[in-house]
Amino acid sequence: MEPNPNPTLTVVLHACLGVGHLIPMVELAKLFLRRGLAAVIAVPTPPASTADFFASSASTVAELAAANPSVSFHHLPPPDYPAPDPDPFLQMLDALRLTAPALAAFLRSLPSVAALVLDLFCVDALDAAASIGVPAYFYYTSCAGDLAAFLHLPHYFAETDGGASFKDMGKALLRFPGVPPIPASDMPHTVLDRADRTCAVRVGHYGRIPEARGVLINTYEWLEARTVRALRDGVCVPGRPTPPVYPIGPLIVKGQDAAAEAERHACLAWLDAQPECSVVFLCFGSLGAVSAAQLKEIARGLERSGHRFLWVVRSPPDDPSKFFLSRPGPDLDALLPEGFLERTKGRGMVVKMWAPQVEVLRHAATGAFVTHCGWNSVLEAAAAGVPMLCWPLYAEQRLNKVFVVDEMKAGVLVDGYDEGMVTAEEVEKKVRLVMESEEGEKLWERLALAKEKAAEALADGGPSRVAFEEFLSDLKLAK
Repeated sequence: MEPNPNPTLTVVLHACLGVGHLIPMVELAKLFLRRGLAAVIAVPTPPASTADFFASSASTVAELAAANPSVSFHHLPPPDYPAPDPDPFLQMLDALRLTAPALAAFLRSLPSVAALVLDLFCVDALDAAASIGVPAYFYYTSCAGDLAAFLHLPHYFAETDGGASFKDMGKALLRFPGVPPIPASDMPHTVLDRADRTCAVRVGHYGRIPEARGVLINTYEWLEARTVRALRDGVCVPGRPTPPVYPIGPLIVKGQDAAAEAERHACLAWLDAQPECSVVFLCFGSLGAVSAAQLKEIARGLERSGHRFLWVVRSPPDDPSKFFLSRPGPDLDALLPEGFLERTKGRGMVVKMWAPQVEVLRHAATGAFVTHCGWNSVLEAAAAGVPMLCWPLYAEQRLNKVFVVDEMKAGVLVDGYDEGMVTAEEVEKKVRLVMESEEGEKLWERLALAKEKAAEALADGGPSRVAFEEFLSDLKLAK
């Protein structure tokens, strides 16, 4: 679908090709539409030379477009990229950087553009906006804590020029404004090595965030009050103005669409038969997968815990560095311990590849969530009032884990992810802690409050609604 040719005001959104980035942009676009604005998502088209890395992107965009007919998608032409970088992550960043001229041309073709809203991977598109005088905002789809840390990184690296890389600092604590102490080993892999090209590129990106007119954040103020205050006070970016921040979340993908509701997922019917708050839900996101050996440890831990469980199992990647490639469904009999499915049949359910996560978390039977700490998953759990067992896998998930456990007090840490193997004993221990102990009861109380505050944030006059109105006022002023 192409954008409306005669809108009063059009907001163009631009994100990288990843489910965890595109879906939040779709939800934001729908928010603009509900306010009478025209919204179009400008989708980058991967160069042919990067086909492996973006293998599933076309189908992802097609599925989102089909599921959200009210949202317009415009496919930007692929850039010329004859010699792709051998590093897949830098390939993606290069492709986005090279797409900026096509984005500028698209912006010029529209009759009235109020603003360009960018994903944080699309920093180079600031130049496209500046070239035609369109105000640019970022939509940060992870937590405010991550944003605060990333904003401070250019200052930190300048102040410690020649110092140790995070990869060499072990669990030494980093102290950044507005967030709890962060073990150096929990920083994202892209900034672990100061001498690495990826680190230089990303720190350069973080240094450009203050060039934006403002930053929308998919969080709600109660959940990250100290961090939001620090961002507003400007202490995360010493010596430079910090753009206004607008916590507008939680923007959560609505459950099943009409087509999916025609055939309700079997796991929901299974949950209907379980007692309230009795089921441990395990899911590692749209890309997350663990090794075959780790799957067996999880199975043993679940079996020993004696608790009910709903577990989404994905096929282990042949090459862990290429977790983003699509894989066939798992062979459960081969991957799980012999007899496990039969022994746990009465109290456990294993589903292949995917489950309707939002509906599962909102179900009354769900009592705990073993999660990779992707921010969408964290928000969904907080808004549903479900305590988290934090098991980060990649990207900024380790950082999210720090904030979920130490700042939000919304979950517990699953030990062993740092060593590459979480034991069955640890799985059993943490499941029992959340489901049986006094500490678990306190977590449930905390998450019940998080659920209440999430609803309040989005209600008329709530903090997130007010923040979005402030953003709209600034957008119209900028225009």
